Amino acid sequence: MSPKPWKVASSTQDKSYRIFSIRTDNAISPRTEEAHNFFILETSSWVNVIPITPRNEVVLVRQYRHGVQEVTLEIPGGLVEEHDTPESAAIRELYEETGYRASEMELLGSVHPNPAIQNNRCYTYLAKNVFLAGEQQQDEKEDIEVLLRPLAEIPRLIRDGKITHALVLAAFYRFDL
Repeated sequence: MSPKPWKVASSTQDKSYRIFSIRTDNAISPRTEEAHNFFILETSSWVNVIPITPRNEVVLVRQYRHGVQEVTLEIPGGLVEEHDTPESAAIRELYEETGYRASEMELLGSVHPNPAIQNNRCYTYLAKNVFLAGEQQQDEKEDIEVLLRPLAEIPRLIRDGKITHALVLAAFYRFDL
């Protein structure tokens, strides 16, 4: 027997923070008919960008991540803001974080970052024939180093644990499809 959707009996906004809010849903199990509370992180969708130069190099970013208290190696990305489409967010984030622009953007697909507790999507774009077009436009909470690495080196960086961000791994998986 296939699982069925749960009926949401009530939904309450608990607390809002700048980039996410917490919602409590009281939902009824279609199997047991019992009610349970579920806590949902509501957040905007995100974008990841795989920027590739004409020389087949990937533009990567290195930055400190407060969640793990480490500097991580990633691809450019960020929130899809209220006035954005996912593509316009990808174009903006690529330029703001790296100073690069793309000749063409191609949507590779999207994933649910964690559908058990989050309501958003993460869209992955391939930025083709990127070129340095200006200076980074970092905000006051960013400190980003830009690096170029050959595309052929990416699998090794993943295998060696140099790239560990799950959504970046999902992006490169999409790229390899």
